[in-house]
Amino acid sequence: MFANSSHQYTRLDEGEPDDGGEGAGDLELQDRSRRSLNWSKSDLPDNTSTSAGNGFHPDDYGGSYGGSGDRAGSDSDDDDHEYHDGRFNVMDGPRTFPQRWVQLFYLSTLALISDWVCFSTASIPDVFERAYPGRTSEGLIDKFLFMNVISCLLVTDIVARYGLQRCTKASSLLMAVGCWLRCGFSIVPVVMEMIGVREIVEEDYVGLDYSEKNPAFGRRRLLEHPDFGLPPYPVLVIGTLMVGMAQPFFQCTPPLLSAQWFASNERATSSAIALNFNQVGIAVAFVVAGEMADGYRGLMRYFSLIAVLSTALSVGTLMHFQDLPPIPPSASEFEKLAKSRSHAEPPFRVSLRNFLATPGFLRPLLAFVCSIAITNVVGAFIDEVMGRGGITDRKYVAWSGAGFEMAIQYKNVTLWCLLASLVCLLPLGLTDHQLGKEPVLLVVSLLLLGFFVGPVQPINAELAVDVTYPGDETAVESIQQFGGNFCSAIFVPVAGRAAKLDYQILPRIKYLASDIRGDVIFMMLMSVGTYCFYRSFNAPLRRTMADGD
Repeated sequence: MFANSSHQYTRLDEGEPDDGGEGAGDLELQDRSRRSLNWSKSDLPDNTSTSAGNGFHPDDYGGSYGGSGDRAGSDSDDDDHEYHDGRFNVMDGPRTFPQRWVQLFYLSTLALISDWVCFSTASIPDVFERAYPGRTSEGLIDKFLFMNVISCLLVTDIVARYGLQRCTKASSLLMAVGCWLRCGFSIVPVVMEMIGVREIVEEDYVGLDYSEKNPAFGRRRLLEHPDFGLPPYPVLVIGTLMVGMAQPFFQCTPPLLSAQWFASNERATSSAIALNFNQVGIAVAFVVAGEMADGYRGLMRYFSLIAVLSTALSVGTLMHFQDLPPIPPSASEFEKLAKSRSHAEPPFRVSLRNFLATPGFLRPLLAFVCSIAITNVVGAFIDEVMGRGGITDRKYVAWSGAGFEMAIQYKNVTLWCLLASLVCLLPLGLTDHQLGKEPVLLVVSLLLLGFFVGPVQPINAELAVDVTYPGDETAVESIQQFGGNFCSAIFVPVAGRAAKLDYQILPRIKYLASDIRGDVIFMMLMSVGTYCFYRSFNAPLRRTMADGD
């Protein structure tokens, strides 16, 4: 955190702690956190009252340090960070609050919408190319990913400067505006069609169009003017880039949110939920696009739906998303904040250099990059993959793609996931063999690939934060997202070209002879290399040790 940053652990509007959390009622943990920190009133500096600089004060955590029994009856209203009722005593140890689930909901749903936008046309490339001749869905996804990469380089320093609350709210607005640029004025005829106004206008006011060439053009024809259709491609790209710029503020911050709001035994779960909602967003893109976008007018309705949902979510974020809880939720967060008295978080470029030199960081980084690259490459070409397996109906393609993204659960064995991905990738690349033409096997392979590849991301996001503790969680995830999306932006066009190459496998054995596509060979080599490198992981889990777990 920047030395001049003013955001700190402050009071919630609704303030009761959640007794169901690990930090709320676990007396053993509370005692352990106090013992691990060895804090007492005598340890606190006498000449500091705020955390605006490098100072430290009990009120920075939203409550008193105990012992001042008259705090509840204080008449002073000047200090917004002081609990006048004395309910929250930081010396009681870590606490969790119900608001953490609201925070997780908004961050996860924002991530869902952002990845929905990224892959919104992946399962309907033919519809998109008819709407924008000469343009490809693959190219639009690639532009999104490159903007995501650029934003990943900035998100750490911006969040450190302005805090998670402000950044999340601003990014939600940026995403909503981007979605409206992608939609354009196409929502006007969509809304009028929904409420039946178009037919009424046509019956009662035909001929009121101001067209000079055709005075009897009709109001109905006016609503079908190109201005009320999809926006020009450059405007669509600008809107897509705006969403791509906003996305890292939802993708790179789940570990930070988990550390600030969730108990030590909840952090992995909360990070997994938030990170996996990216995959849920891709799944939603496959399903909704396949059901709605069956043509130009369907694409108008589809983009309008995304714009409306992103706006509603942005309004909710502005109203409900908060900054920090009154009291840290874990002993490790207590310890990290205590150390921050004399240590400000370095800029992202310094964190990058430090983390890359930290033992154990490179392996979870590579595993994360491998997982997200496979997910993005397969997702970008899902229509082509299914077509090679004899599945051409758009709805079947959409639901199969959704299954690939949704079959993600939190697991603890990265190596087994990487090995399983090899087996699941193979049927996707076979072409001139009956296995490669068997729709059932193809769909099952996609489902299992999502099941095994997806968990690698949340596992290694938390692992990287653990080994770099007390480093900046946002910087850790920014590095992983940067690596994953940068490689994806490169690998998507590379895989597109490699898919045109076929290689013979066992041509002299009649029943095993087959061709395999180059893109699948490329992804399998990625998995093998990651597996071999990951096997040597052996680094101390610093945050786990700080929590005493």
